Amino acid sequence: MTTRTATGTSVGGRASGWMAANLSPLRLLNRPEPRLPGAGWTRVRPRLSGICGSDLGLLTGRNSPYLSALISLPFTPGHEVVGDTLDDLPDLPKGTRVVLDPVLGCVPRGLEPCAGCAADQPSRCDHITAGRVSAGMQTGYCADTGGGWSRVFVAHASQLHRVPDTVDDERAVLVEPLACAIHTVRRAPIPDGASVLVVGAGTVGLLTTMALREYTKAGPIYVIARYGHQRELAREAGATEVLASDRAARALRRATGGFLARPERGSEYLLGGVDLAFDCTAGSGLDTALRVVRAGGTVVMSGMPNAGVDLTPLWFRELNLVGAYCSGGHDFPDALALAQSAPLTGYVDAVYPLSRWRDAIGHASAAGRLGSVKVAFDPTKDQ
Repeated sequence: MTTRTATGTSVGGRASGWMAANLSPLRLLNRPEPRLPGAGWTRVRPRLSGICGSDLGLLTGRNSPYLSALISLPFTPGHEVVGDTLDDLPDLPKGTRVVLDPVLGCVPRGLEPCAGCAADQPSRCDHITAGRVSAGMQTGYCADTGGGWSRVFVAHASQLHRVPDTVDDERAVLVEPLACAIHTVRRAPIPDGASVLVVGAGTVGLLTTMALREYTKAGPIYVIARYGHQRELAREAGATEVLASDRAARALRRATGGFLARPERGSEYLLGGVDLAFDCTAGSGLDTALRVVRAGGTVVMSGMPNAGVDLTPLWFRELNLVGAYCSGGHDFPDALALAQSAPLTGYVDAVYPLSRWRDAIGHASAAGRLGSVKVAFDPTKDQ
């Protein structure tokens, strides 16, 4: 049997939107199913697979070359997945509906745990280029596993989490980014009543806002949103106040106190500001976050960075800059629990067959402007 698959073949140059969808990195091909690498692995048939900002960064050439050593070619994208297992495993019989934790740490690679994996933090794995499968920081970047933008991929039992019947597919496909959001808010101590800014109100920003409300005792949560539908959804997610990007510093000065400084060049900034900020824009909002956090405060980066930034505030205000990559520990079980009650209805508002991958990539690239949150593939529509 062959698999109709959207396959990444190389890292493209800088392009965006429709241009990216028609240049070299992505092709729709019929390929053999990936083989099972060993015991404890199963084939998975995707029901839905989301298009992530990191996928778009790859296709538009914005991702850092730092990551090129951590992938193997050709690979099939897709790491936000809900699907059905096709092989029997202990505790996961054939036909189990599952979501995927995409990190390919020591356990699926058949290696003795490194320090990160031993601490139940596989996102910190030091062995993601070794073991029984080829290099790949995640499923969706590894030539041997396939990925969610296909009819079949393979996954290790340790990567799979059973989906409760109370969680439909449209919610389940959001569990992976929701687990990442929960991991993000756990990366830095958030004192009770702390003032928090979330920069960006796409999927990552909205889910981070939900995680802040559910798993911390933060005080006021301010969210910077660009589009009207994002402002409404941010309030539903738990935002205290939603701000426009070009007025954020001034609005936060009024809310938190402090002095608004206006340099000769560049954006204005605060002497004073919020206690913590979460950049949920893949790096483009990091400059804003650094400029509105109080001295000694913390900025957490969520998402793959792809933009330059002036780090002077980091030095001058003695800020703490923290990275947040994927998930670990109890983040996935907590995400499955939160997905049952969180206001996620309608988030997956555009679903495409693989044969319309150009339309899907174009839609996802302009999701905010088009009023969407999450665009996904349904590989079963091509059958």
